[in-house]
Amino acid sequence: MNSHVFSVFFITVLLLTLLVQFWLASRHIRHILQHRAEVPAQFAASIPLAAHQKAADYTIAKTKLSLVLLIFNALILTGFTLFGGLLWLSANVLALTGPGMIYQLALLVSFAVISSALELPFSYYSQFVLEQKFGFNKMTPALFFTDLLKSTLLGTLIGLPLIWVVLTLMDKAGELWWFYAWLVWTGFQLLMMLIYPSVIAPLFNKFTPLEDDSLRVRIEGLMKRTAFASKGLFVMDGSKRSAHGNAYFSGFGAAKRIVFFDTLIARLAPQEVEAVLAHELGHFKLRHIMKRMAVIFILSLAFLALLGYLKQQVWFYTGLGVDPLLLAKNDAMALILFMLTLPVFTFLFSPLSSLSSRKHEFEADAFAAKYTNAGDLISALVKLYEDNASTLTPDPLHSAFYDSHPPASVRIQHLLPARAT
Repeated sequence: MNSHVFSVFFITVLLLTLLVQFWLASRHIRHILQHRAEVPAQFAASIPLAAHQKAADYTIAKTKLSLVLLIFNALILTGFTLFGGLLWLSANVLALTGPGMIYQLALLVSFAVISSALELPFSYYSQFVLEQKFGFNKMTPALFFTDLLKSTLLGTLIGLPLIWVVLTLMDKAGELWWFYAWLVWTGFQLLMMLIYPSVIAPLFNKFTPLEDDSLRVRIEGLMKRTAFASKGLFVMDGSKRSAHGNAYFSGFGAAKRIVFFDTLIARLAPQEVEAVLAHELGHFKLRHIMKRMAVIFILSLAFLALLGYLKQQVWFYTGLGVDPLLLAKNDAMALILFMLTLPVFTFLFSPLSSLSSRKHEFEADAFAAKYTNAGDLISALVKLYEDNASTLTPDPLHSAFYDSHPPASVRIQHLLPARAT
């Protein structure tokens, strides 16, 4: 392949993905507006019209914002690549550092800082305008920027050594560097899963042991019935950032923790909390977590092998606006170009991931219905859909393409036979 052909191919796929995303979003918005005036019959007795319309307006607002961000990101992508932004950045960093590992690390850091700065206004708007408008934001600007600072410092402390190892392997480990890099990355991911609950998560939220004795007894009974062992039951102060509620477990092995958002416990009855947790435990007991991890590890191996090939192809650089003859030895540039363009070429495969995820959700719901009351799970889901302003009337095609969870009506319909028994 020559550089011109690759440039044309890249632009064609980029435009195709943009057209598909705009088409799906327009369908989604029209479908929600068509059903905004009336609560679906299935939910008419449990969700007020005002809540239904709030969910419609919230979903439409988020969808419109995502379209603005989509255009912005496409402009940034082409600016970095075809219009020479990366080449300019590389030249300026090289002039300051000279060639070598420091230059490559500085290039990656500079790229990350610029990208984050460009995205920051959208994150701020989403939190303090959109989420605020619909009553979900509980975060202060001070907390927003404190979180940003913590994330930046944490990313630097953890990310720079990892990147240094990968770049060293790319330079010194020969043609199979990508396999050794994959081993390092896989080990890193497993280590993060192990230390996240007790080391990283507490940097951002406060976790306190579950104090509600009646709820604790109920949860411990569920854990005994499902043969699930946990290091503890914790409540997280999610309400200091958002009104959204959730429950999850994190870690693996002896480090598994069950975590409830305080907003979830405040909103749901104890039997409903138990049913929601049973759903989350279903993901673990049915090995959904392990299956997803296996898929991620396999795909990461394939992508690293692909990068191992592309980094040696002149057309990969020149086709994306970077002349390798003007660069010092630069594996960092290959990494940046690959990270920028991979989402463009993989977007159209998104429905496969969504389909697998929705299948797992149905299976976890069935698991919860087996070990708790299906009616409690249904009532909990209805409350969560209302509280989180999740639309009850998504466009079916948009939902099939994007959504990791089935639409509310379909999900509850699958649970009704279990409730009847």
